[in-house]
Amino acid sequence: MKNIVTLIALTLVTLTSFAQKTVDASDIMRDVKNGKAVEISNATINGVLDFTFMDDALSKLPTRKRWWNNGGTNTVEKQITNKVSFTNCTFKDDVLAYIPHEKSGYTFVANFEDVVVFKDCTFKEKAMFKYSDFERNTDFSGTKFNGVSTFKYAKFDRDISFKNTFFDEPSTFKYADFKEFVSFENSVFNESAIFKYTEFNNGVSFRNVKFEEDLNIKYTKVSGEFDIKGMDVAFDIDSKYTKINGRSFNKHLLKK
Repeated sequence: MKNIVTLIALTLVTLTSFAQKTVDASDIMRDVKNGKAVEISNATINGVLDFTFMDDALSKLPTRKRWWNNGGTNTVEKQITNKVSFTNCTFKDDVLAYIPHEKSGYTFVANFEDVVVFKDCTFKEKAMFKYSDFERNTDFSGTKFNGVSTFKYAKFDRDISFKNTFFDEPSTFKYADFKEFVSFENSVFNESAIFKYTEFNNGVSFRNVKFEEDLNIKYTKVSGEFDIKGMDVAFDIDSKYTKINGRSFNKHLLKK
């Protein structure tokens, strides 16, 4: 009986592997550039996804370094107007909505005007969303961030979920701004998690979240629901100047 169960499990894994199609990043970016909605499921994505379209922009920008000191800016923003949706996808290379280009001195950022979904996905390498604005509903639930990830300075204007996510490397939401309720329920932060200066304007859930190292919520502000039932922090919590509905954070609220 045990051998039969094992055989069935192996068969399911094999079928799942064959069900995964392969999609080239260049094909996806061509559709994004042409304003087409991107909706991909059960796929492995090969190649870098650069939502900033840095290479296209560089050829049109002044080449003199630090020209922005005369009243300009070194930030080049790209507006992604179409829906971007990935479900059960694996990204083998970087996914970039933020690129600091050292040679030119420019910083390239992508903003998303429509729905953004990265649900039950795996980022093998970088997932960079620093400074990005998410104007519509956004879903990163069930996703694994195996490489470096950042949502520093990101803004989320509508519904957003990070439920059941896994962060293998240090992750930062420093200065992130959540306009609506956001849930990190059942997520795991394998290394340090940084929510310093983060603003939760309509509540947040850290229910059953496991922080395997430090948690930095220094200067964090929460308005509305603050669910930390079952939250576990292995090492230190830096909660200096943290305000939960106007009151200081009390570490004794955590139940072991």
